[in-house]
Amino acid sequence: MSGSRRYILHIDMNAFYCSVHAAEQPELYQGKATAVAGSVELRKGIVVTSSYEARARGVRTGMTVREALRACPELIMIAPDFHLYRRYSRAFLRIAGNYTPQVEAVSIDECFLDVTGSGQFGTPVDIAETIRRRVKDELGLPCSIGIAPNKLLAKMASDMRKPDAVTVLRRREVPQLLWGKPCQTLYGIGRKTADKLLRMNIRTIGELAAAEERLLTDKFGVYGAWMKRAAHGLDDAPVELISEAAKSIGHTTTLPADLTTRDEYRRVLLNLADQTTRRMRRQLMMCQTVQITIRDPDMKTITRSTTMDVPTDAAEDVHREACRLMDRHWQTGSPVRLLGITLQGLSPKTETAVQLDLFGYEEAPRKAELISVMDRLRDKFGESAVLTAGMLTDDPSALIRNTRTRGTSLQTDFLRERSHDDP
Repeated sequence: MSGSRRYILHIDMNAFYCSVHAAEQPELYQGKATAVAGSVELRKGIVVTSSYEARARGVRTGMTVREALRACPELIMIAPDFHLYRRYSRAFLRIAGNYTPQVEAVSIDECFLDVTGSGQFGTPVDIAETIRRRVKDELGLPCSIGIAPNKLLAKMASDMRKPDAVTVLRRREVPQLLWGKPCQTLYGIGRKTADKLLRMNIRTIGELAAAEERLLTDKFGVYGAWMKRAAHGLDDAPVELISEAAKSIGHTTTLPADLTTRDEYRRVLLNLADQTTRRMRRQLMMCQTVQITIRDPDMKTITRSTTMDVPTDAAEDVHREACRLMDRHWQTGSPVRLLGITLQGLSPKTETAVQLDLFGYEEAPRKAELISVMDRLRDKFGESAVLTAGMLTDDPSALIRNTRTRGTSLQTDFLRERSHDDP
């Protein structure tokens, strides 16, 4: 593996959430039609993912629980366990990291690897097959792996054969394998963009590759130029190392259904603020800049950020700033498919001077202790051990009220539990 040619792998865990539950409790879920839904009890809940057995019966992501059970009456509904999913996610990333330090975690269930310099482990196909077998043998999970000269084609290759397969896609094969497919099948092109291309009489990836770049840039700007290059299988994006993320801490979530109301996205932002600040506190850091990422169903993505006067490590502060950014830069009623929060301007907590106002200095130590107790509870009992009221109601300000009214009892309960376990 020498020269300027790159070898990129894309690992996509198949039906990840359902596969994790099958690996954990095979006697209950292995080989059965299962689905993970956000609210199993409420039949209005949305299916987040389903097993391949369920998909064969017509169950699809985005269905309501009621619709899924109508399509497949024997479907087993499972409540999500994100603490468990993160544990398995870290495990498969560790396996991937055995073969190259150049690993980019894209989401909880997929990553890119640059194995250009990993010839000591064999060919790219050898490496991919080894990773696939290890993930299956050590974790009990199926995965599809795409191999290509760039990230775009590696991603598309991993989608070609599922589950549990390795697929090679060379750039010279793009005309034969991709040009006859609809534009929407090209990674990075959403339904709305595909509809606009259709109105321009551009139906397939091949027709997109043949279109005049001037025509595309007039209609789509720089995105149009990108689409033409992508249709030819060209992509120069590097694999971004996990270690480089230390300058910031971020988390995004692709939503199972488009959100359109203010209350909906404020609840999602609260969950993201909670996750990112918790990771930041583990590293004993504080942030001064909050950035949000918003993507619509047509893959249009914007980022907006704000810098606070005072550094913080509290979810309440991050959530407040994220909501302000969202309210300012996103029109209510417009659909949202992905949301993210990234914390920037990080500094070690021990080296960060925080100026407290006259009314907050007395409350700050109690608030910090409460946050510490909540973190320890969740370290011990899992992420769902403590939920803020803002995650359970439509009123995010309940987060503050909940903190003030329940702090003492939470601390007492934790200390009582700790005295039980400690010698």
